[in-house]
Amino acid sequence: MPALFDLIELIEDLPDHKLAAGARGTIVECYTDKDYEVEFTNAEGETLAFFALRSDKFVIVWEAATKKWIPYADRIASIVAKLPEQAKQEIFEVVRRIYLQQQQGVEA
Repeated sequence: MPALFDLIELIEDLPDHKLAAGARGTIVECYTDKDYEVEFTNAEGETLAFFALRSDKFVIVWEAATKKWIPYADRIASIVAKLPEQAKQEIFEVVRRIYLQQQQGVEA
């Protein structure tokens, strides 16, 4: 569950705000369990965008309460959970194929 001051990362492009998937922002206000005010800044700390965002548009990458980065497996699981079952199955097949390739590379 997203919380105040968590760092989030967009999972899709938001052309209306000139932000691409992967852009990171900070939650600065929690409205509901699905709507959050997020501020996006540049490297100098200047605000690039500031707007309300639904939780299905991002994943949490750093949790303010624990002061810890979210593991990649948890980030991936968060995105996959939002997909239809057929897409989940396709992702599973791809991940299994990568896993098997890695195992074969380790054994070689």
